[in-house]
Amino acid sequence: MNLAHLGTPIRPMVRVHGGFANRLYRLDTDLGSFAVKELSLGLVDRPVSDVFRFERAAFAAGIPMPEPISAGSRTLVHRWVEGEKVPEEPVPAAYAFEIGEILARLHALSVSWPGVVVSEPAPRDWASLAARATATGQPWAGELVSSVTTFLALAEFVDACERPGPAVLTHRDIQPWNLLSRAGRPVVLDWELSGLLDLSGELGSTALSLAKGPGFDDIRPAIFRAVLDGYVAGGGTLPPFGPSWFAYLVGGWLGFTRWNILRCLAGIEAGTGPELALSHESVRNGLRGLPDLFARLPALGTLLWC
Repeated sequence: MNLAHLGTPIRPMVRVHGGFANRLYRLDTDLGSFAVKELSLGLVDRPVSDVFRFERAAFAAGIPMPEPISAGSRTLVHRWVEGEKVPEEPVPAAYAFEIGEILARLHALSVSWPGVVVSEPAPRDWASLAARATATGQPWAGELVSSVTTFLALAEFVDACERPGPAVLTHRDIQPWNLLSRAGRPVVLDWELSGLLDLSGELGSTALSLAKGPGFDDIRPAIFRAVLDGYVAGGGTLPPFGPSWFAYLVGGWLGFTRWNILRCLAGIEAGTGPELALSHESVRNGLRGLPDLFARLPALGTLLWC
């Protein structure tokens, strides 16, 4: 992507390491500082121009986010925003409430979007992936072999789960690692997965991620409900509570784990996306976290909704 419109660089562009999906660079010029994101192949399934258009509408509506500057075929540029990283632990109730309000405002935007919600079948090739991992000596091969049955059951759960609707145009990935805190208030980052999604999936994924720590031993129901209270206060209407609230979270995590398994099986540092070591870490997180989540699904409704 030609970055000349961003001004004259005052120092070389620097890569910001640590992203688990895309590659991020900081560019400082005489016109300011910019975040230049190179999107990974296979993760964004829609034209970047559509994402950018949605971002511009959200920014114009006052959603707290970095200003979208420009977009290329696989590149997004935003004005650089400073803030504190949000740790993967239960957020303060006021922060969760404001995230709910932000979602309600976002869902109320009138932005045309091509197509409808398309739910691809959850991946079922876990046995063959386990065999390839064993044959190539992957360090987590044994964990994958022992998890094949569970992963197939997770895929069945995702595919069989009914989505009550409505479908909303939304961020689809509001997680602690896609948020900043400025003076205790949210800034929403990383919009490249934006698109249509069943409302229950968006609310469940967002509220649970903000209400828990790295695993599932520390889940704060009050924080989960604070997101929903903020959503209602912002003018939103809650859908019926049920398994669909967690189907998107499970399906997305399954797909992301598989994507990283394939990167690890290739065994080379790809030209885009995370370093190979981070892909291995993401695979381990999925192989340990998904079975834990699956075992807790029956109890989540009682814990979070009652």
